[in-house]
Amino acid sequence: MNLTKRLILILALAVGAGACGVKKETHAKVLGELTKCQSDLSSSNKTVASQGERIKKLEGELSLTQSERDKMTLSERQKAMKIGALMKKMHTTSSQLEAKLLALRKQNERSQKRLKAFSDLQARFRALVDTGKLKVNFRNGQMVLQLPSGVLFAPGRSNLRRPGIKALNEVLSILLQFKNRRFMVAGHTDNVKIRGRFKNNWHLSTARARSVVYLMIKAGFDPKNLVASGYGEFDPVAKNDSAANRKLNRRIEIVLIPDLSELPNLKIKNS
Repeated sequence: MNLTKRLILILALAVGAGACGVKKETHAKVLGELTKCQSDLSSSNKTVASQGERIKKLEGELSLTQSERDKMTLSERQKAMKIGALMKKMHTTSSQLEAKLLALRKQNERSQKRLKAFSDLQARFRALVDTGKLKVNFRNGQMVLQLPSGVLFAPGRSNLRRPGIKALNEVLSILLQFKNRRFMVAGHTDNVKIRGRFKNNWHLSTARARSVVYLMIKAGFDPKNLVASGYGEFDPVAKNDSAANRKLNRRIEIVLIPDLSELPNLKIKNS
């Protein structure tokens, strides 16, 4: 029997007892029971109210915990996304660095190859270099053989002298081992104006380059692999301020044109 029904029954007994002339002791006992039930009811109501507040508090805490959990999950997702983006960026950077390293290695291999070819040529031309008839060096990124014009030509002339032909044939006998390479023969002069059959130093330098090219063709070089050019006085290797320096500027250069495979990769923008 719950507390409410019990209270109603006691109340009825108390009223009935008073009306039917029940003994005072019995009536007092019933009233005491009623008072106790009322006290128990009040205490139960307080307990229920307290439990209700506790439930509300727990519900609030549960809601807060769920919200914090959602926030934590969102934060973790954001962190995961940031980590993923960072890993992707690191992977991209790593791939770019590997590509650059590979390009540098290839460029280094090409450089080593060119240096070896340069050393080989120096060794093969050693006798001519030692006598001053020839210089072997790199100029403007190209391997160049320099022959002084005084050995090859008379002043103001473009026809090869006999000593010049002999010196050139010595050079060409070695260059024939590379005859499938492309060569550019360049004529150079000092800045002293000339008189005679040639209009200027540019014409003279070009005519001298042609004479060397003709001799190379005669020696067995493919005309398709030869270029003749004249720079006149506009590409000096020394200042034209003394007889010695002007002598250095009067020269024929045989330039070994590099293959495209020997050049570093170049990105060309379309105009």
